[in-house]
Amino acid sequence: MTIRLGFHAIAATLALATVALADPPGLKTLEIGANAPDFKLPGVDGKTYTLASFHDAKILVLLFTCNHCPTAQAYEARVARFHSDYKDRGVALVAISPNDPRGVRLDELGYTDLTDSFDDMKVRARDHKFAYPYLYDGETQAVARAYGVLATPHVFVFDAGRKLRYVGRWDDAESRRPVKSHDTTNAVDALLAGKPVPVETTRAFGCSTKWADKHKDAAASLAKWDAEPVELNAIDDAGIARLAKNDTPDLLLVNLWATWCGPCVQELPELVTINRMYRGRRFKLVTISMDEPDKTADALKLLKEKHVAATNYLLHTDDRDHFAVALDKEWPGPLPYTILVGPGGKILYRKVGAIEPLEVKRAIVDQLGRTY
Repeated sequence: MTIRLGFHAIAATLALATVALADPPGLKTLEIGANAPDFKLPGVDGKTYTLASFHDAKILVLLFTCNHCPTAQAYEARVARFHSDYKDRGVALVAISPNDPRGVRLDELGYTDLTDSFDDMKVRARDHKFAYPYLYDGETQAVARAYGVLATPHVFVFDAGRKLRYVGRWDDAESRRPVKSHDTTNAVDALLAGKPVPVETTRAFGCSTKWADKHKDAAASLAKWDAEPVELNAIDDAGIARLAKNDTPDLLLVNLWATWCGPCVQELPELVTINRMYRGRRFKLVTISMDEPDKTADALKLLKEKHVAATNYLLHTDDRDHFAVALDKEWPGPLPYTILVGPGGKILYRKVGAIEPLEVKRAIVDQLGRTY
């Protein structure tokens, strides 16, 4: 059963695009009646698309969206249904990611397993079976500027003459609320019927467009996190039993490692990235060093070098088998070893050996949820 683990204050920040603070000077959203600006963008399918690629369509729907935004993810199923319902009626749907992936902070990735990079767009389109073009504008963001994209998602509907007839949200229910106003569908239905669009403009709710000028902010956030204090405390058998029981509302990602274990040390930066992505939600990274107690200083030194600002322990036990049974009786013994422990102590994921980062991220967001 999937566990949905509540909101966090960060969700409120991400939910509404704070465009007044984030947009480049002079950015202006395309006005109703304007011609569709041309573009030339790569698609995840290996093809290059321009406006002329869709010249046969009676109606062109451009959906500016992305991988990471929880609002964008909330709409994916509805977008897929729309494409299925309208693709044989002369309606072309095209998704475009406007974001520069280097401008996305790690703590803005708390609802996703993927970044907004072009390579990760290919993964998302493949795994979620996108049946419509998914194009990348993150390299120059020239198309996003030409259209005046304020958020993801942001919808632009053009008629047969490629005049803009609707711009704004997909509909009025970005979360799990019932949809009351099917704005995009209403606009398309009106155009197909040769009627005026009932509502031509709406607000675009979602995550703000990640412009290239956010690079400095993203870099500054990494420097700030690298400066966070790193501690290492002892934990005994009783502490392990409490940890395994997990009487908290949090997901615990528990990693067993040692300074003498090469793969352990190599994967620590990946664990740090995962921690920074999800710790704003109901999530906690716990590391347990299997070094001998007289190696505490060495273990702490390495944790500091890798900036592992998590809940770090060094095991103090007289019986490693007893420890193994207390934590996870299925652990066969090798390091590294990683488990994901849900509230109440149920182990939701296990990995013997080095982790696959995408696999771990998916296990986490499958439990936390990808939308608000």
